[in-house]
Amino acid sequence: MEELISVLEKNGFVFALLLVGIIIYVSYFISKKITNNHIPGAAIAISFGLVLAYFGGDKGFASVPGFTGLAFLGGTMMRDFAIVSTAMGAHFSEVKKTGFIGLLCLVLGTIVAFFVGGSIGYIMGYKDAKSFATIGAGACTFIVGPVTGGAVGASSDVIAISIAIGVIKSVVVSIATPFFAKRLGLDNPQTAMIFGGLVGSTSGVSAGLAATDPKLVPYGALTATFHTAMGCLICPSILYFLVQVFI
Repeated sequence: MEELISVLEKNGFVFALLLVGIIIYVSYFISKKITNNHIPGAAIAISFGLVLAYFGGDKGFASVPGFTGLAFLGGTMMRDFAIVSTAMGAHFSEVKKTGFIGLLCLVLGTIVAFFVGGSIGYIMGYKDAKSFATIGAGACTFIVGPVTGGAVGASSDVIAISIAIGVIKSVVVSIATPFFAKRLGLDNPQTAMIFGGLVGSTSGVSAGLAATDPKLVPYGALTATFHTAMGCLICPSILYFLVQVFI
């Protein structure tokens, strides 16, 4: 066993790719054969990831001997690469058609998520401005939460809550999107971009649209990515200062 762990540690990144590949394969197999694609494979894969994170303890699953490669695979560089790559395939001509409405939805989606999430945290007892802003930012995406928390000096517990909120939102969006796609009119690039801007959560939007119509994924992911960028820009600055005035 010690020799096996030693080999895995020396080839940590390769083993991490293998492990994630197996999880994704099993998740999409379950999605297709058991749920008939009603629950996206990405949502199931995220759930598997949460289970692994639970057994990983306080320092994460990458701290377990033999799984150190997950630290790099789950790092910021690979995360940002994955987010940017989701927008590949979007045609600029379709992007221009959305115009001002797309921008407006992007702004409204960020602001509404921030104050709804922050208000829920406030009701639960997190009544200081730092906690309100961090939890509210987490409701935008699980990336914006820790970025905002680090910028305003929130506690590690609050930052963890913001990440949890973002992950839950991502799973809910990915599962719910296929069921409400027809009612929302998610059948063209323009509505997909508006949806991505309002909802945010690149992973949730991408998984949900993939289960609805794979051709819509680049458009929804494009504005969802901008949602994350805008959240990182205004949540720890403009919105945080507004919260300070009223709290």
